[in-house]
Amino acid sequence: MVAESAHVMNPKIISPDTNRGSPSDRTPPGQVLTQKWPVLHYGSVPNVNPHDANWRLRIFGLVDNPYELSYSEILAMPAVDIFCDIHCVTHWSRLDNTFTGVPIKTLVDRANPKPNARFVMCHSEAGFTVNVPLDEFTADDCILAYKWEGQLLTPDHGYPLRGLVPRLYLWKSAKWIRGIELRATDAPGFWEQNGYHMHGNPWTEERFGW
Repeated sequence: MVAESAHVMNPKIISPDTNRGSPSDRTPPGQVLTQKWPVLHYGSVPNVNPHDANWRLRIFGLVDNPYELSYSEILAMPAVDIFCDIHCVTHWSRLDNTFTGVPIKTLVDRANPKPNARFVMCHSEAGFTVNVPLDEFTADDCILAYKWEGQLLTPDHGYPLRGLVPRLYLWKSAKWIRGIELRATDAPGFWEQNGYHMHGNPWTEERFGW
């Protein structure tokens, strides 16, 4: 088992949006910068013990090799640090974040996606779901994150594992993720069923409506 607090030097990947220029250039329309990381979610925070024998991350759907991983197996995989900005649909942005985790592309490629796999549905604790196009979900700056700024994610921010898709609004970075389902067609997740945009690009303010 790999200790969660172990310190290692990971490869660092710079999310492209951080190269847009000054802080104002990096702030999408309608956003206000903050130094804090506000906590926003629906309902209570799940109480998750990833070291429980029943906890597994599943990769399934339109793949030739569906499989599961324990949390310890995820922590033992080669990790990367992602330097990125994050943008919430509720109009705040936070620049210069570093998340640590496993590249999503590594996990998806291991499952050997079928040719008609084009979308992903992320499945999380408490029945939450989030939809993302497969090509954006597997971009170089997308990971399954377990650390932020060198510390384990807090339960409020998605511990033990959170998807990170930094070039979309932050609700697309699913908290408490437990499953990655590859699909041929898109479908609305939890927030999309409740009026949020199917895609969520902050630079074109894809906040609500399809």
